[in-house]
Amino acid sequence: MTVIARATNVRHVYPDGTELCYGGIEFTVERGERVVLLGPNGSGKTTLLFHLVGLLRPDSGTVRVFGVDPAEQFERIRRRIGVVLQDPDRQIIAPTVAEDIAFSPRNYGVPEEETERLVHDVAAWFEIERLLDKVPHYLSGGEKSKVALAGALVMRPELLVLDEPFEGLDTVAKSELANLLSRLHAEQDISIIVSTHEINLIPEFVDTVYLLARGGVIVVKSTPRELFARPELLAAHHLEPPVLASLFQELRRRGIQADAAMTVQEAAEMLAKLVQEAGERHAA
Repeated sequence: MTVIARATNVRHVYPDGTELCYGGIEFTVERGERVVLLGPNGSGKTTLLFHLVGLLRPDSGTVRVFGVDPAEQFERIRRRIGVVLQDPDRQIIAPTVAEDIAFSPRNYGVPEEETERLVHDVAAWFEIERLLDKVPHYLSGGEKSKVALAGALVMRPELLVLDEPFEGLDTVAKSELANLLSRLHAEQDISIIVSTHEINLIPEFVDTVYLLARGGVIVVKSTPRELFARPELLAAHHLEPPVLASLFQELRRRGIQADAAMTVQEAAEMLAKLVQEAGERHAA
């Protein structure tokens, strides 16, 4: 597989003296991979994302995205990257949804007819055509997230970077966004990097998890299933395992042998199997 993003021994010092050192395990993202940065407050998830999109420059270490230093040469790769920051209100700047989504194509000099086609195509994909004439700041949180994503994806980038995209959304909107990210990856094979503390949503749309400790050290790189099977590691970094992982851990503690389930569908299948096996033993 081709590595499209890499951060090696990055060190960043803020003006107030706060220091983040991303030592330990090297951070890499392969083409088509879905990656999550997980960690407590102070672990530097957002700061690492800002280095990857060229908003910050490391005091030491190296960052490469599509083979270039994003802090030095972001213009060379900006059409290949879509970015959604933590607060969509700070990214949605136009008077209507359609105008906001059209901002990037127009900024790149795309002809107006082609721009309109791109806007309507991405709006149809997100099912927000009815919002195109609306004022963005009067939309719900979930609708704003879709608009921000549509604006980031209108030029069909190869890499999507999302900083705490579930922040401020209700439960339904969070689940809908996770499903959208899964669908986006399945249909467009886009690479995705997400920072989040929404641990229960991670199994729904993620291939690889990087666990960061306070101060930026990358503690573990693993699949969600491998990481969530280690509740003591999560607890050491002030994180609770997903509800389903806790449920199956409790079942095993009670002597019921069952592999951990990562999704509701897996859990339903596993519990149905346990009930069936129990019925067969009772009948025998």
